[in-house]
Amino acid sequence: MVLLLMFFLFLLQQVRATKEQEHATYCLPSSCGKIANISRPFRLKGDPIHCGDRRYELNCENNVTVLNLYGRNYHVQAINYDNFTIRVVDPGVEEPSCSSLPRYFLSQSNFTDTYLSRTVDPYRATQSQFSEDIGFYEKILFKHIIYLNCSHPVSENYRYVNTTPFVKWETKGYMYAFSGNLTAADFEVGCRIKLVSPTSWWGLHANESSYTVMNTALLYGFEMSWLHFACDDHCATSSYGECYMDSSTLNLQCSLSCNILPLLLTDCGKVVQMQVKLIFLIKPNLIISSIIFIHDNYLFTNDQQKLSVFC
Repeated sequence: MVLLLMFFLFLLQQVRATKEQEHATYCLPSSCGKIANISRPFRLKGDPIHCGDRRYELNCENNVTVLNLYGRNYHVQAINYDNFTIRVVDPGVEEPSCSSLPRYFLSQSNFTDTYLSRTVDPYRATQSQFSEDIGFYEKILFKHIIYLNCSHPVSENYRYVNTTPFVKWETKGYMYAFSGNLTAADFEVGCRIKLVSPTSWWGLHANESSYTVMNTALLYGFEMSWLHFACDDHCATSSYGECYMDSSTLNLQCSLSCNILPLLLTDCGKVVQMQVKLIFLIKPNLIISSIIFIHDNYLFTNDQQKLSVFC
């Protein structure tokens, strides 16, 4: 009886200690300027050490939320906790003047997820998504506005927008702005790239851009993804190795990662009941297709061979 009482008291003490620890680690959202809900994984510099993740630490400077990206400071415009993106703007772009220019040279090639499927960088230029129409895909989160210095006037390429009426350049030659990705076919002889800045503004269309539209796009800023951090929270302790966002529902979903099978979508922490899908596994010079059946915790191919349990 005494031993039972001692064991009960020990359990009570453990529960109380756990509740005290949870209370100690509870963090209220921070705010700075127009960014009113700064919470995990983000934190403001000076927040309690247990709040947020230091990889996502933001600064509050003159009532402006600032993010340091590759050693350069960008102004935060919005944090979207529904689609796991953060939108920032180059501090050189000022409203409402069209004469201001981005301060930094930045493109998708600066982000390591452009080259590596797995990266430890806190922010990514792409986001892993899934839709019923096209399956798994990597969504590119921004386009580019490219400034070019040309040795001669460019009149026959309508995508080269003259910036002279708006921007005063301290350089010789003719300055143009180009929206979208610059291909070899678009590159004019005698021109060189002077500046590149990203934008996620939906109204930027490569075929009908004016410099006023481009300036609006620059003022909007560009989005980056922190989906992989959210995936770590949702799926790291499950039996699944990968994580994606369903673009139609904006819900996180974990996926099986198999050596012999492509990634199969499941709900976080459980297997979808009896799905039948045509899956394509694409490798260099090789495309393999197979019908995969998912039932309970087992995977079957179209010949009903049992492959594995949770891979």
